[in-house]
Amino acid sequence: MSDPIPPTIEWQDGSVRLIDQRRLPDELAILECRSVGELCEAIRTMAVRGAPALGAAGAMGVALASVTGEPVEDAARRLKATRPTAINLAWGVDRTLAASDPVAEAQRIAAEDVACNRQLGAHGAELLPHGSRVLTHCNAGSLACVGYGTALGVIRAAHEQGRGPSVWVDETRPVLQGARLTAWELSRLGIPFRLVADAMAAGLMAAGEVDAIVVGADRIAANGDVANKVGTYGLAVLAQHHNIPFYVAAPVSTLDRETPTGDDIPVERRAADELAELAGRRIAPAGTEVENRAFDVTPAELVTAYVTEEGVVSRPGDLPI
Repeated sequence: MSDPIPPTIEWQDGSVRLIDQRRLPDELAILECRSVGELCEAIRTMAVRGAPALGAAGAMGVALASVTGEPVEDAARRLKATRPTAINLAWGVDRTLAASDPVAEAQRIAAEDVACNRQLGAHGAELLPHGSRVLTHCNAGSLACVGYGTALGVIRAAHEQGRGPSVWVDETRPVLQGARLTAWELSRLGIPFRLVADAMAAGLMAAGEVDAIVVGADRIAANGDVANKVGTYGLAVLAQHHNIPFYVAAPVSTLDRETPTGDDIPVERRAADELAELAGRRIAPAGTEVENRAFDVTPAELVTAYVTEEGVVSRPGDLPI
């Protein structure tokens, strides 16, 4: 049976083809990047986003440079600078730089991502009892990967196993990845969901209407601290208060051995307009100063368990770092 969600990113005939996530949910459009500059712009403007997908994008950017004759080392530097928090981007760039055949390596990384996510999902599904009401934040589904998904991969696997999960979808301000992307994916997959305002999560937990929280990660430090979409830390604090399991689902490539703790993770600051505007309409007074941090860091002690393609572990020290 064909996947109801096409590949997020793929190499085709010397170019990188990707789903333009800026145009979802209104239109499923494919963007074709034929130069490193075009791909960097696609990454910077979040036409493609999500840590695993960015790993593939970084790899394909190096492949692009190798076939177009652009200076490969300069391309690698430019690619890494686009989104500094997501470690997979640098990982994909560096792995492909070291390969004798960059194109083949980029394609290998893309194929591995889907296989890893399916394994990760199968491991994580066992954490969700039948009928679980799962809250998730941002988008960590197929669109955040080459395919299948991490946090949504866990929910998707549980659905495929007949466990009957339903999903509370945080809207995820300011760019609304939950409302635009996660809801789009779940509707295509036939998984029951309801969209909620980010601020509603606390009330849902207090009312006993959340059985588990599953989120993705853009980087996991060596001590287990987790960088993810801003708002994740608050959910983890709420989960601990309400005695709700808080799971982080991410491939091994998101684990960063070189970053000791969450304090050492660079947090991307994005443009003020993302926060001061909504759907192209300004919602804050002109001249308003904006602090738009794209990520926050959740301390390891708030994480119930980590789910990777290698299994589920409850202690950071057991992660395959």
